[in-house]
Amino acid sequence: MTKFWTIVLAIFFVGVGMTHFSNTAMFVSAVPPYVPFPTEMVYISGVFEILGGLGLLVPAVKKWAGGGLIALLLAVLPANIHMALNTEQFSSIPPVVLWIRPVFQPLLMYAVWLCTWKKS
Repeated sequence: MTKFWTIVLAIFFVGVGMTHFSNTAMFVSAVPPYVPFPTEMVYISGVFEILGGLGLLVPAVKKWAGGGLIALLLAVLPANIHMALNTEQFSSIPPVVLWIRPVFQPLLMYAVWLCTWKKS
């Protein structure tokens, strides 16, 4: 079962990482104002999401990829909180979705941990 969820997570992270390049403006708008170089940060996080997602599929680097993805999820948590606290700036996204994202983040971290670090 873990293999199935690892593949699901890999597809998820690669897909979301790719949207950093196809919908850059939305991701840039989510970057809190105190973070410098928002466009570059969006591209960097997109690259690491793609690499992390692919890394989940490579046994030799799976744990490193999992650790990196957990760190990345922690790093982007302020953006999700920023979006939840400023729903008026994101009128195309239902407010309930914006509020669920920060709650979902730790669950996603846990799922990555289960698939990469937890002993079976």
